[in-house]
Amino acid sequence: MRRGLAIGLGFGLLGAAAIAAVAQGLLKEDPEAAAPAEIAGLSILGEPVTADMVEQGGAIYAESCAACHGAQLEGQPDWRRRTEDGRMPAPPHDESGHTWHHADRDLFTITKRGVGAIVPGYESDMPAFEDLLSDAEIKAVLAYIKTSWSERAREFQARVSAGAEGTP
Repeated sequence: MRRGLAIGLGFGLLGAAAIAAVAQGLLKEDPEAAAPAEIAGLSILGEPVTADMVEQGGAIYAESCAACHGAQLEGQPDWRRRTEDGRMPAPPHDESGHTWHHADRDLFTITKRGVGAIVPGYESDMPAFEDLLSDAEIKAVLAYIKTSWSERAREFQARVSAGAEGTP
């Protein structure tokens, strides 16, 4: 009886393993389908932008950027005129602003290290996010911002980025 039980359990385990193997093969996802969905033609510093990246960037933007740049990326009122302290208000990041005129490298560097890293001596109320956000989080925020631009603005900005030399 023991031998019969052992054989039965052996076949039972073998059968379960075979069923599991078949099920894994049938349920295995297509590797391309499992990859994050890329947003056609959109990249940040040469990295394809994904829907997940944009979603993460939107959440970070809401928490870290919207207080100054606006919940709808609209910027502060009179953003083209200096305030009484001589500083510029936060510009919009939607297409009505000038963010899309700048290369990815510069946008990344400004966000990470502050405007002074690009324009020496420039004083701004915008903090450097180097100690607050990872490089991936900064890229995600920039990806989120890019999704608000028209195809024309994205194409222009991509050309500017392609022509920029160096890395952040």
